[in-house]
Amino acid sequence: MTTLSERISQSAFDDSRLRVVLLLDLYDGAQNQFLEVYEDLHKQVSSVPGHIRDELCQSIENPSQWLITSEWESAPRFLAWVNSEEHVASVQPLHGCVRDTRSLRFSVLRETGQDHGPAAAAFSPDVSAGPAFVSASADGPERSRGRLQVAPRRGDGVVRHALTFTVKPGSEAVVAELLSGYASPQAQVDEHTRLRRTSLFMHGNRVVRAVEVEGDLLAALRHVALQPEVRALEEAINPYLEQDRDLSDPGSARTFFTRAALPAVHHVAAGGDAGPELARHALFYPAKKGCGMELARLLAAQDEAAVDDAASPIEASTVFQRDDVVVRLLDLRGPHDARPALTLGVEGGHKAAVLARLLDSAKDGVPTTHQEISRFLERSEMRLITDRRSPDRA
Repeated sequence: MTTLSERISQSAFDDSRLRVVLLLDLYDGAQNQFLEVYEDLHKQVSSVPGHIRDELCQSIENPSQWLITSEWESAPRFLAWVNSEEHVASVQPLHGCVRDTRSLRFSVLRETGQDHGPAAAAFSPDVSAGPAFVSASADGPERSRGRLQVAPRRGDGVVRHALTFTVKPGSEAVVAELLSGYASPQAQVDEHTRLRRTSLFMHGNRVVRAVEVEGDLLAALRHVALQPEVRALEEAINPYLEQDRDLSDPGSARTFFTRAALPAVHHVAAGGDAGPELARHALFYPAKKGCGMELARLLAAQDEAAVDDAASPIEASTVFQRDDVVVRLLDLRGPHDARPALTLGVEGGHKAAVLARLLDSAKDGVPTTHQEISRFLERSEMRLITDRRSPDRA
């Protein structure tokens, strides 16, 4: 019987097979153009490592509505593709024929039917390897199709997402003042969706905005983008951005926010309420080129163990990763430097050495002593600019 995990969690790191669902609403008369774009896109995606297959479907009720489903060996394989510059360029032609899109991503938990009866067991992972971090070293047909998710995860109805961008050096103080002083947008989006929390951090000239949404993330992001106080803030920081953008141009705005997206690849929480005794911290980990996913996986594994430890000060952790940018958001009890190795994500074993190998900024070698780890933690700590909750959760 399938059992449900007691803790709240989400993860891209269980190496289960991934199903991606893309809903599309076409402009009138754009069907032929869309089919041509799809053929080109399909040829590109079919050669991407980890891609298994895809299907193109058309609604039997509204021919302007289409559905693309794709199957991947694992979430990290898909995320490496969807976060790449190649993907950003490849989907540009879609915008000329698609009015609206919606992307959904699911781990494959079970398969039933004639093709998935007794044979399904052959593709089930070894439960003894743990529910969240199955070894990625298996070979044979199991690796060609991917594994099944071990068990369903317990959710809390909250979607977590972040945006990150850099500002021109020397403008950090001005940008921090703008980001801390704007008026909060209306929290209630509709009867099903609400902004729960927004946390803004800076590390040097890098800005990270993490949001928590109850309900529909896409609806919430669109709602926020239309709020006059947010539009005024975005216009005010435009002159300080390292990447130029024109928010009056839908194409320019879309490209900017696509590149700024910092997805949550792992979240785990003990399951209690985030009360006032918890303090929110963020740590910035600039990974060596090509090491971002491995670094995020290392931190996620540490936090899985930390949340299971009743003596751990970590109540909840979210790891965000895109390319070589990794950010870890922590809700902690007590001082963040009481157990610096745990807070940094390197407590136990040789984790400090592994972290130093993956980090682009570890120029001083491997931190080993309590003092060295504390200094490393201090350099990684992001500066909190503002942390706002919706009024009824304050």
